[in-house]
Amino acid sequence: MVQTTHPAVVSLAQELRSGTATDEDFAARAYEWVRDEVRHSWDAQDRRVTLTASDVLDQRVGLCYAKSHLLTAVLRSQGVPAALCYQRLGDDDSGHVLHGLVAVHLRGSWHRQDVRGNNDNVDAQFSLGAERLAYLVDTARGEVDYPTLFTSAAPCVVDALRSTDDVLALCANGLPTEL
Repeated sequence: MVQTTHPAVVSLAQELRSGTATDEDFAARAYEWVRDEVRHSWDAQDRRVTLTASDVLDQRVGLCYAKSHLLTAVLRSQGVPAALCYQRLGDDDSGHVLHGLVAVHLRGSWHRQDVRGNNDNVDAQFSLGAERLAYLVDTARGEVDYPTLFTSAAPCVVDALRSTDDVLALCANGLPTEL
């Protein structure tokens, strides 16, 4: 899923790294590129299923999980430590869905980033200070910020994406609900 050495991923990473003075500058640039240049499947109403970093880069669409795979691969390919992490969020039907994030290790600690993509209701930003994620967790609703950092995608995410050929149908009735 996180294809650090895939030629297309490396090429993008090198392009984004060009002209950046620091790992922080590169990480911010990579974050903004993935957030803004890869459409979120639900927002775009795009049924295509992407899972690997190269699929996401090639098709320029993906759910939060897939977009996180791409950002993690891009960062790692240039030596910036990155991991996958997750939130359990409430959905519109009083259930829960798993949401994918990236954690980047800069300034001596991990900082979570959300490349889901912005819209009228979401304003996620790259930040090494206070988190600027798409969603805040409400524990009273059973929501959870999972503390675990993953080197590879959670098996439930991989299984869900591999089990469908229509990501919008998956969003409607089959996204993972917890780790």
